[in-house]
Amino acid sequence: MINCQRDEAMMTDHDIYLFKQGRHYRLYDKLGAHPTTMNGQAGTWFAVWAPNARSAHVIGAFNQWNPTASPLSVRQDGSGIWEGFVPGARVGQEYKFRLEQGNGGGVAEKGDPFAVYWEEPPRTASRIWELDYQWHDQEWMDQRKAQNSLQAPMSIYEVHLGSWKRSPDDPDGFLDYRSMAHLLVEHVTAMGFTHVEIMPIMEHPFYGSWGYQTVGYFAPTSRYGTPQDFMYLIDHLHQNGIGVILDWVPSHFPADAHGLSRFDGTHLFEHEDARKGFHPDWNSSIFNYGRYEVQAYLISSALFWLEKYHADGLRVDAVASMIYLDYSRKEGEWIPNQYGGNENLEALDFLRRLNMAVYENYPDVQTMAEESTSWPMVSRPVYLGGLGFGMKWNMGWMNDTLSYMSKDPVHRKFYHDQLTFGLWYAYTENFILPLSHDEVVHLKGSLLDKMPGDSWQKRANLRLLFGYMTGQPGKKLLFMGGEFGQWREWNHDASLDWHLLDQPAHQGIRDWVRDLNLAYTREQALYAGDYDQNGFAWEDCHDSDQSVLTFFRQYQQEVILVACNFTPVPRYRYRVGLPRGGTWLEILNSDATVYGGSGVGNKGAVEARHASWHGFPYMTELTLPPLAAVFFKPASQP
Repeated sequence: MINCQRDEAMMTDHDIYLFKQGRHYRLYDKLGAHPTTMNGQAGTWFAVWAPNARSAHVIGAFNQWNPTASPLSVRQDGSGIWEGFVPGARVGQEYKFRLEQGNGGGVAEKGDPFAVYWEEPPRTASRIWELDYQWHDQEWMDQRKAQNSLQAPMSIYEVHLGSWKRSPDDPDGFLDYRSMAHLLVEHVTAMGFTHVEIMPIMEHPFYGSWGYQTVGYFAPTSRYGTPQDFMYLIDHLHQNGIGVILDWVPSHFPADAHGLSRFDGTHLFEHEDARKGFHPDWNSSIFNYGRYEVQAYLISSALFWLEKYHADGLRVDAVASMIYLDYSRKEGEWIPNQYGGNENLEALDFLRRLNMAVYENYPDVQTMAEESTSWPMVSRPVYLGGLGFGMKWNMGWMNDTLSYMSKDPVHRKFYHDQLTFGLWYAYTENFILPLSHDEVVHLKGSLLDKMPGDSWQKRANLRLLFGYMTGQPGKKLLFMGGEFGQWREWNHDASLDWHLLDQPAHQGIRDWVRDLNLAYTREQALYAGDYDQNGFAWEDCHDSDQSVLTFFRQYQQEVILVACNFTPVPRYRYRVGLPRGGTWLEILNSDATVYGGSGVGNKGAVEARHASWHGFPYMTELTLPPLAAVFFKPASQP
C-alpha cells in the first residue's frame, strides 16, 4: 500500500454524508475498483463497504492471490468503508475482497458488489474494468422522450438473450452480444416492435434462474461478452429506433458464498431475521430496505444502467413480494409492521425513493412494476400518494384472458366476464398487457398449445388473442416465440424453433403479428388514449351467447372499431352501431388467407347507414369470421 493524495475516485466528506443518509445514488463512481494513476504509478483504487469486518485485503492476479499483500484501510468516519490503492492492478485482471469477518465468521473471499465485469460463471471473481465506449445513439437519446411517452405506441418484445437464437454450428453455445445485436435488430424492426425488454442481464451464477438471482448488480453477464459488447447491442438497437427496457431485480438475491450474503460476516445487505430476510419461494435473501446504505446501493444500481448503458426503462421484478410482509408466508412466519399491518413500510419507502430518483435524473425513461395484486396507485406519482412507477404490468388481464382463451369455445359464453371485467379497472393504473415468459414455462405450455381445438383452430385462436390484445387499452408485451406460434414451451437451454417459419401456417402467425404492430403504431386511436378513459368505448359487451365483443378505440377525431368472434361459427349480418356514417374500411382481419385463415371477411369495407343501434346514430352489418378479430376505420379518417 502506498500513500497517495485523494482524486475523483475517492470518497469525499460530502460523499460520506450522503452515503450515511442513503442519498448517494452514484456510489458506482466511488466504491468498487477504479483504475487510476497515483504518485506516478498505474494501478487501481479499491473501496468496499464492510463495516463489521476486522480486516480487508484485495487479492487477485496482480499479487498472485497473496492474502496479505494488499491490505485496505478502514476510514475513520464511521462509514464502514475500507479503501486503498494497489499499484500494478490493471484492467482485465481478476480480483476479490478477502474479508476477516466479524462475529466469528472466519475469512471470506467475496466478489465486488460494485464490480462492472465478472468472470464467466461458474468462476466467481470480479474483473477490473473500465466502461469507456463511443456511443452513436445521440439521435435516439435526443428524441426518446417522445418514444417512451405514455401517449406513444409501445409494443414490447420480451427476450431471453441466451435462448432467443443460437448458432446452428454450436447449438449448445451462446451468440455474443455483437452478433445478437444485428440479428435482433433485423427481426424486431421487421416485426414492427417498438421496444425490446431484456430479461435480467445482470451477472447471475445460475443460468437456470434466467437472471432473476442476481449477484452482480452493476455488471452485464460475461456469458455473452464484455460490457462494451453489451453497450454495442443497446447502441445498435437505438440507432435503429428500438427502445431498450432492462429487467431489474431489487427484491431478493442468492445466497452464493461469493455474493452479498453475510458479506462481512453479518447480515449486511439482508435482514437478519429470516421472517423478513429469507424468501421461501426462491430460497434467496431479501434486502434490508430499512438500511439507508442498502437503499443507496440499489438506487445506484438502477441509475447505473440508465447512465452507463443508456437504458430506456427498468422493469422491476416481483414488486408484490417486496411490499407485503406476509407474501407467500403462513401465519407466524412473518412480522407485522409497527401498526400491526402486513405492509412492508421500508420497502414502500424504498420504491418511492427509487422512482423519484429515476424520474428526477432521467425524465425521458419509464419504470415498470411487475405487481400482481390490487395494491392501489402503483403507477401514480409519489406526491399523490402513489408508488411512482410509470407503468404496471396487468397480471389480472393476463390471467383472465388466458384462462378464457384456453376454454373450448362452446363453453366460453359462460365465462364472458373474464374478458369484460378488466375494463372496470383498466384506467386505475397505466397498464402494460403482458403475454410474458412466466406463462410459457413450468408445464404451462406455449401460447399456441394453450389454445383449444385442432391445429387450425389453435392458430386461429392465437391470432384472435393477439388481435384482441392489440385492440385493448394498454401498452403491449409479447414473449419471444409467441410471434410465430412456437409449439413447445420455452426452454432456456435451447434456441427458439425458428425452423417453424419454413411452414406457411407459422409464417401466417408471424405476418399477422407484424401487421398488427404496423397498424398499432400507425393508428393513433390504438395507442394515444391508452391511459385516457375517452380512448375506449364499448359498442356491445353483453353478447355472451354468441361470444362476441365489439368496442371502439378513439383519439381526438380518429376512431377504430374492433370486433372479436370467440367461436368457430361465422356470424353473418352481425349488426353494430357506429358513431359515423359512410364507408368503413376493414383494415385488419385475422382470418385472411395470408395469415392462414379461412378467408371469411367483408370484402375490404362496409357501409354505415343512418339507423340507431346500441345508442349510436349509425348502423352496419358485419361478417364476423370464425375465431377472428377484425378492425375497421372510417374511409374519411386520416
